[in-house]
Amino acid sequence: MATYKIALFPGDGTGPEVLREGLKVVKAAADKFGFSIDTTEFDFGGDRYLRTGEILPDSAIEEFKKFDAIYLGAIGHPDVKPGILEKGILLKTRFALDQYINLRPVKLYPGVETPIKDKGPEHIDFVVVRENSEDVYTGLGGNMREGTPHEVASQLMIYTRNGVDRCLRYAFECARKRNKAKTLTLCGKTNVLTYVFGLWERAFHEMGEKEFPDIKRDYAHVDATTMWMVKNPEWFDVIVTANLFGDIITDLGAMIQGGMGIAAGGNINPKGVSMFEPIGGSAPKYTGLNVINPLACIFAGQMLLDHIGETTAALAIEDACVSYLKSDKNVGLSAKEIKDGGSSTTKIGDIIADLVSNS
Repeated sequence: MATYKIALFPGDGTGPEVLREGLKVVKAAADKFGFSIDTTEFDFGGDRYLRTGEILPDSAIEEFKKFDAIYLGAIGHPDVKPGILEKGILLKTRFALDQYINLRPVKLYPGVETPIKDKGPEHIDFVVVRENSEDVYTGLGGNMREGTPHEVASQLMIYTRNGVDRCLRYAFECARKRNKAKTLTLCGKTNVLTYVFGLWERAFHEMGEKEFPDIKRDYAHVDATTMWMVKNPEWFDVIVTANLFGDIITDLGAMIQGGMGIAAGGNINPKGVSMFEPIGGSAPKYTGLNVINPLACIFAGQMLLDHIGETTAALAIEDACVSYLKSDKNVGLSAKEIKDGGSSTTKIGDIIADLVSNS
């Protein structure tokens, strides 16, 4: 029996609550399909920072390297200045473990409402591959004359050919693996950011011609991409884009697939340790109320299992989630709907775990 070592990172706010349900479903899948999950929990987050002043020591990164994957709840504490935890935990982990791909499926499931008129699950099913280790997030830049009328601020968009190539290769392989429209769309801004996206565009076509002739190549400016994601989401199969643009368009993707409560993502190192998470925040005002929707975290668990090679188990979790969403037990995905409908975070996790066990 295969055993996988998973680092648990409950984090802040409602993170521990949704992670508990996600893990419940993952373990149900493990029991059903004959493998085991060995977990170790880490308490890094806002409460620990406020108590000790410690964010994420280098020793923790070394510990993470011993695991097959990391399963995250949420990071963000109302009593901690924005940026401290996000940079000190999330970005530090992504950079230190070289998680150079941010993978975001954008998929509308049956039983979930989209704000886009006349669009259904047959129209919204694509993937965004976001470069995750370069761009303005490297922190190169600074301030001069801070606090004066003549202040200067700079933050540089930096890309390397190696960083671009490895992201593009992952995206091409994703389009080939999906085997749907077999189309890869490069999302950029070649008309203004000519140096950076000149590099991306050259690398995109060179790699496509030499290594992926079976994949159709397309291009869209980032502003056009946001319009078409709303007007014609069915045009997209796989989108590959830079870190900053990906950060923006994936939140739009979450909205068109039904909201943050359904959206999951992965920070991927294809040859190392990857981290999977619901992409919504920690929702601190709902902490401890047992009314937060755990589906995004459950889908993150599904992505985790698929990544470590337990594809059949991952498909069973997805099928169980779809069955729940289509059933009369789905009272809605917002905290208010869950509470008023007599459901709870725990109850949703129990239902989906049972569906997996009985699949």
